[in-house]
Amino acid sequence: MAKIFYSMAGEGRGHAARVRSIVELLRDEHELVLFAPDQAYEFLAPRYPAGTANVEVRRIPGLRFHYTSNRLNLSRTVLRGLGYLWKLPALVEQLKQAIRAEEPDLAITDFEPALPRAARACGVPFLSLNHQHFLVACDLRSLPWSLQRYADLMGLAVQAHHWGQKETIVSSFFQAPLRRGYHDVKQVGPLLRPEIRRAVVSSGDFLVSYLRPNTPDRVIEILSKSTRQVRAYGLGRLPERGSIRFCELSEQGFVNDLAQCAAVVGAAGNQTLGESLYLGKPVLALPESQHHEQLINSHFLEQMKAGHFVPVEEFEPRHLDRFVTALDDLRGPLLGDCMVHDGNSAAVATIRGHLPRSSKLRSSTPPRRELVAS
Repeated sequence: MAKIFYSMAGEGRGHAARVRSIVELLRDEHELVLFAPDQAYEFLAPRYPAGTANVEVRRIPGLRFHYTSNRLNLSRTVLRGLGYLWKLPALVEQLKQAIRAEEPDLAITDFEPALPRAARACGVPFLSLNHQHFLVACDLRSLPWSLQRYADLMGLAVQAHHWGQKETIVSSFFQAPLRRGYHDVKQVGPLLRPEIRRAVVSSGDFLVSYLRPNTPDRVIEILSKSTRQVRAYGLGRLPERGSIRFCELSEQGFVNDLAQCAAVVGAAGNQTLGESLYLGKPVLALPESQHHEQLINSHFLEQMKAGHFVPVEEFEPRHLDRFVTALDDLRGPLLGDCMVHDGNSAAVATIRGHLPRSSKLRSSTPPRRELVAS
């Protein structure tokens, strides 16, 4: 049994959902210590409470996006980020002490900068497994010029985040070609939670929407006038508002609705898009105009012909109407050339290749997605 230290970014739940998918495939055979900031900790700690066999969750500080009047505040985000960087050496030192005391065999990071620095200083090999490294490794010339420039700039930040990894694994719902010099990067599909992989898919008549607390009220107003019921998650259980039924956040309830809905409306995070498209659900993505990574994801979504997108600040009823009218056409690519495949098996096989005395991986082949007539 090997011991693995695993850290992740804490913004949103995508990083934590990816980590959980890997943990579930390794926890029977290896011991894992998860270092989770903010929302990632809130997602993982209840799933692996104290005393859980082979899995321990520890809270660490992390970088966060900051919002003003329901809009991403880049200047405040950068300013708070500088404060985090000022404290980073102390966090690295704490992690170095944990490494020396517990002697992990391998470290893995999902876009978290402290653990890889500590691992490198202590001579422990580490892997990079995230989505963000596509900004460095992938040829993005199919994107608009402004997003290519953003990717170039952010690519520098991604490279500065950590370096020296034994291998880079990029998990994404899309497969962009690799740049020259990056053909050793391992590309895998989205890393899917067990509940998603087990889901029985059908095609209902309702929409699913995951709404963040900073969602503009105008978006909620438009959804409330939809011709289809909208099952909204993320804001808690509230009184119904027109077509919207606000649902208490329940992992299994959300997965059931995601598997049975007609389509998805919401943010353009890689994990949400990957899970939705894997289940064959077209997506109307609503990226924030200042959230360039989500804009890039949205462009690839449209290139796959599996959905539409509009910046959330520009969202109007006509965009929702156009999307609903096009659902039949958008489902076609998801059953053909643009079918999204589970990346778990490939990612775990790569991880196991870096573990000492690895035993044979227990089957991580996902069950066949069953399509049930509505």
